[in-house]
Amino acid sequence: MAEITAAMVKELRELTGLGMMECKKALSEAQGDMKAAEDLLRIRSGAKASKAAGRVAAEGVIAVFVGAEAKVGAVVEVNCETDFVAKNEEFVAFARRAAELVVQQDPATVDALVALAGGSESLEETRKALIMKLGENMSIRRFVRYQTAGHLAQYTHGQRIGVLIDMTGGDDVLGRDIAMHIAASKPVCVGRDEVPAELLAREREIYTAQAAESGKPADIVAKMVEGRVQKYLAEVTLLGQPFVKNPDQTVEALLKGRGAQVNRFAMLVVGEGIEKKVENFAAEVAAAAGTASS
Repeated sequence: MAEITAAMVKELRELTGLGMMECKKALSEAQGDMKAAEDLLRIRSGAKASKAAGRVAAEGVIAVFVGAEAKVGAVVEVNCETDFVAKNEEFVAFARRAAELVVQQDPATVDALVALAGGSESLEETRKALIMKLGENMSIRRFVRYQTAGHLAQYTHGQRIGVLIDMTGGDDVLGRDIAMHIAASKPVCVGRDEVPAELLAREREIYTAQAAESGKPADIVAKMVEGRVQKYLAEVTLLGQPFVKNPDQTVEALLKGRGAQVNRFAMLVVGEGIEKKVENFAAEVAAAAGTASS
């Protein structure tokens, strides 16, 4: 029997939004397999896909820089340990300088980026000096750089979400509106043909299991599954989503009406995918488990 830890229960709770005891039971039945437990809960409860995109698991900032002619741009994530340091002016300036250097010198990797000179010293030297001054570890985690024949648009939500879009047609206002929409609605990709096959297959399996529990004939179940798949594709693709400023219109219709096209986009969220240290949740889980067993 696999050990079910408080951290595992917490992670599953954040993924599904369901109660602690439901999550603990699902993990036990799945022998500690997080993905299997999540699928089990979604089948039973009809819960939607993971809420992982909304989780913040580390501190830091997202910096976006676009060149003067909007042909080259970059979005960079720089991490630190606390929100206090994330708001420090020197730390924020370091992140912005990193984004500028990505645009100007086109490094191939993060290691290549930190070796670049951000003034009289390299970014790595600046990073080490900031660590000494501010007393926290910090690192450049990742970046995305776009160069286009069209034009780039960008948006940052505070300093925690950054979006960079490669567009053809439209104007600056439309570009910013679409970037804001991406930050708010968090699509997986631009269009349906870009949805990862393994992601779509997993959703189809879950919908099939949910529909099968209805007891309806196989042909009806097949139609139910296909309807759910089509709804899912609309939810996770930029073109299929209702535009946040006008939910009666899809983003695809908006772009078509303005003679514009989104070729690709990058969205970085601070700390996405980094596990955060469990603090006082263990006591809460232990107390709940004790109450349930007594």
